[in-house]
Amino acid sequence: MKLVILGAHGRIARLVTDRILAEPAFRNVTLTLFLRNAHRLAQLEQNPRVTVVDGDITDQAALTTALQGADLVFLATVDSRPGNAVTHTVIAAMHAAGVSRLIASSSIGINHEGPNQAFIDWNQQMIGPSLAGMHAADQLLRASDLDYTTTRFAWLNDRDNRDYVVNRESEPFAGGSGSRQSMADVILKIVADPTLYVRETIGISDPATRDAGSMVY
Repeated sequence: MKLVILGAHGRIARLVTDRILAEPAFRNVTLTLFLRNAHRLAQLEQNPRVTVVDGDITDQAALTTALQGADLVFLATVDSRPGNAVTHTVIAAMHAAGVSRLIASSSIGINHEGPNQAFIDWNQQMIGPSLAGMHAADQLLRASDLDYTTTRFAWLNDRDNRDYVVNRESEPFAGGSGSRQSMADVILKIVADPTLYVRETIGISDPATRDAGSMVY
């Protein structure tokens, strides 16, 4: 399998990369790591399973070239900007390269959801302007013919655990926060079985963080 990670220097992207290269279960996965300032991942350039590409995600020609032969694409960058240039370009490049399977990063709250109303109100106050762009990005994927999964990450923390619940869109979030390790673990489950969560918008959170006082960011 060839996995392309767009925005490959992000912290969750690097957790995914490290586990793919370290764990026997992923020994047949090769990686194309696409990012600006690719020298930041120079330590991986000698790995025979890794191709590092310097580029801008909104450069459709560069992206189309990087996606050639891909089986799965992980968009590790959250598209929250008005106009959704990133999502538009990714969809167009995937069509041009003949690739259909996409995992896209997003956030809790894009549909005014959360573990409880107090959290929903607080989340809207904190990141409301960005939520509209993320919601629009998810809508673009729904309207496309791609086999997408939108992963709505809860507020991220650096707890050393993989304690999480995956909620379908019709379900409330189990919690308000979750570890980056947990988010990466869900991505890796989809890498291991790309039939999971096809054309779904899922939520990932730690149920221990349902109450605001227990959340760690």
